[in-house]
Amino acid sequence: MATRALILFAHGARDARWAAPFERLRQLLRAQLPQVRVELAFLELMSPRLPELIRELAAQGCDDITVVPVFFGQGGHVLRDLPPMVEGIRLAHPGMRLKLAGAVGEDESVLRAIAAYCAASMQD
Repeated sequence: MATRALILFAHGARDARWAAPFERLRQLLRAQLPQVRVELAFLELMSPRLPELIRELAAQGCDDITVVPVFFGQGGHVLRDLPPMVEGIRLAHPGMRLKLAGAVGEDESVLRAIAAYCAASMQD
């Protein structure tokens, strides 16, 4: 039986407070998806990094992972850095189902939610 995980993949920052919204998002998803392991991974400056987190999950028997880049757009990190990283992970874990979603900010429903927030911020 497959053990599933959802990894929120973010850039990372020197200031640990930067990760607070991502940690809140992780908590919301854990409550929404109790049967799925929900974790955070970072490209740089923070840990765990994506390859090390996936190694840990694989060692614990997880074999079905979805990675969601929580980036606003498909910039250089998502287009250039992430695909070879994911390919290396696939080579290291050939029996694992590894799905890479698009950047969260590219989704129409996310953009509509942000637009609604921006419009509501103008209300007195």
